[in-house]
Amino acid sequence: MNVLAIARWQFGITTVYHFLMVPLTIGLSVLVAGMQTAWVRTGKRRYYAMTKFWGKLLLINFAMGVVTGLVQEFQFGMNWSSYSRFVGDVFGAPLAMEGIVAFFVESTFLGLWIFGWDRLPKKLHLASAWAFALATIASTYFILAANSWMQHPVGVRLVDGRPQLDSIGAVLTNPTLMAALPHTVAGCFAVGATFLVGIATWHLARSHRAHRTETEAVTEDRAVWRASLKLGAWVGIVAFAAVAISGDQQGKLMFQQQPMKMAAAEALCHTEQPASFSVFALGNVAKPDCESVKSLDLPYLLSFLATGDVTSRVQGVRELIPRYQAKYGTDYPDDPSLGALAGKPIDYVPDLPITYWGFRLMIGFGVLAALAAAGALWLTRRGRFPRGRWFYRLALLGIATPFLANCFGWIFTEMGRQPWVVAPNPTDLDGVWMYTAQAVSAGVTVGEALTSVIVLTAVYACLAVIETTVMVRYVRAGLPGVLPPEDTTSDGDKAAADVLAFAY
Repeated sequence: MNVLAIARWQFGITTVYHFLMVPLTIGLSVLVAGMQTAWVRTGKRRYYAMTKFWGKLLLINFAMGVVTGLVQEFQFGMNWSSYSRFVGDVFGAPLAMEGIVAFFVESTFLGLWIFGWDRLPKKLHLASAWAFALATIASTYFILAANSWMQHPVGVRLVDGRPQLDSIGAVLTNPTLMAALPHTVAGCFAVGATFLVGIATWHLARSHRAHRTETEAVTEDRAVWRASLKLGAWVGIVAFAAVAISGDQQGKLMFQQQPMKMAAAEALCHTEQPASFSVFALGNVAKPDCESVKSLDLPYLLSFLATGDVTSRVQGVRELIPRYQAKYGTDYPDDPSLGALAGKPIDYVPDLPITYWGFRLMIGFGVLAALAAAGALWLTRRGRFPRGRWFYRLALLGIATPFLANCFGWIFTEMGRQPWVVAPNPTDLDGVWMYTAQAVSAGVTVGEALTSVIVLTAVYACLAVIETTVMVRYVRAGLPGVLPPEDTTSDGDKAAADVLAFAY
């Protein structure tokens, strides 16, 4: 292995792990703020209990997300210093904005929310919850602005071989960003919603098994879990619809900006008109000739997904290769920073199995999560609840589906951009691109890179065990874990012991 391969593995491992925390924090923060709004407006204890319980899980997840997110920034100087020098003039602005939002606004209002339960007026305390929730979305916006620039550079001019920021407005209104933001945020709501459905279903099932007779306390607890389940299911259905609509728009834009990525996502080796959508393939999709691949196709669908016209022409991998070679060259520059790749032919085709199956797994797990949300609503209609263990077990397994869909979506997005770390803009900004092989730090040795990835992977594995243990502990504790016996008031304002204050 070389430094480039190790550095990519490290960034991939740490990024995917960190991204497990991010969508849950964003989705839960808005849902918890909505629960607290319902409590402030109605005074009903069920909404107060919901805010306390789900807020506790939000705080645990947020803390772990902060810890894992710090490593992302360190890696730019550790393994990707050449990349940092290339994009530094551009990324400075959006990343500074994200830092201000994340570490000042989010942290300030989260602190006020944690410690202000019995110290702030209700409405001011609620405003803190909403400020934190909206700040997480704003933070997402600025991070996506940086990532979208890597996918489609805009708002810069080339000065001495490096892009220099020319228009921050263009960067913050990048069409790639405008398509990615609603898709990403909708995916976050899908994660938070499915999290609610799975855990609430498990508690409802446990309540039905443990109590043969109804008591007032049991009835109140069930009302909390049933309300959580229904909220999660309805939000999930809306979120998955938004994911599908925004994903369609994002796909059409990607066909224009990165046609090779989308051709690879379909393992479309040869140009077709009209083009069919491959549901799944049998054979070796790693070979760009596709001679041995047999697939189940939906006629005309790929043409529609690409342009909105069912009869449109979609270029395949084999026809795109000479187009890329004519525009960007056939060989890597004879640059020592490229190592063994210096002067060698450029492979413009991304890893076809990863892009093809990653795209399908993203869609497949998203569809499963949407069906789970709709099924939960149907099976619990009019106060019903299935008696078998299969229901809550499937609901718990379903929690993983939107997480997996998000992860495979990001893997597809980043891997499909290869061989570039900054993909070229096909219509403007000639020369503003960077090969991934050029981005790695020149002074890092194989041993140093390998030590780094092993240590970080081991640390992240320990953090995964810790977070899972803490999460499971509080999930199993249920409402008593966040509403101790001395907290008997209906509104919670005079609680003697606010357990959320110990979670910061």
